[in-house]
Amino acid sequence: MTLNVPLAPDARLILSDDALDQALELFLLAEAALWTTADGGLDGDPQQLGRSHYRAAFLLKRRPGLGVRALSQLTGLSKQGASRVLKELTAAGYIETRASDTDARRRPAHLTETGRAFEARISHRMRAALAKAYRLGGLDKAPAATAVLGAIAAGVRRDDEEMV
Repeated sequence: MTLNVPLAPDARLILSDDALDQALELFLLAEAALWTTADGGLDGDPQQLGRSHYRAAFLLKRRPGLGVRALSQLTGLSKQGASRVLKELTAAGYIETRASDTDARRRPAHLTETGRAFEARISHRMRAALAKAYRLGGLDKAPAATAVLGAIAAGVRRDDEEMV
């Protein structure tokens, strides 16, 4: 699945370093707030899984069949880190892997029913936090916020076919 966020660059947009620093500060604080929200859903998890496990489960919901390489590229984890996360999710019964039909070396991962419940429990909290922020920020500004986030995320490769 590819995010297609239309971007219409405006050459007149010139922001000062101070304005960009303020935006960067807000992004960092927003990230911290969202992870605090996720941590509330991770607390007490019987498998004692963390943020990386949630990120992997969420991405597997959105992009079933991801492998180690793709997960590494999407999350910024090392290949060893992505492999460890997938192994721990497998051990917890949250994902299953099977050899690819086209390349036996690849082991695409898919969420199990238990894994879908794990992901849903935390994503529910995250979506509620985002929905509240969009309402407070103004629903009319949601498309612009999505466009800005999409432009920032554009640096992450999205060629699913090549990454699986």
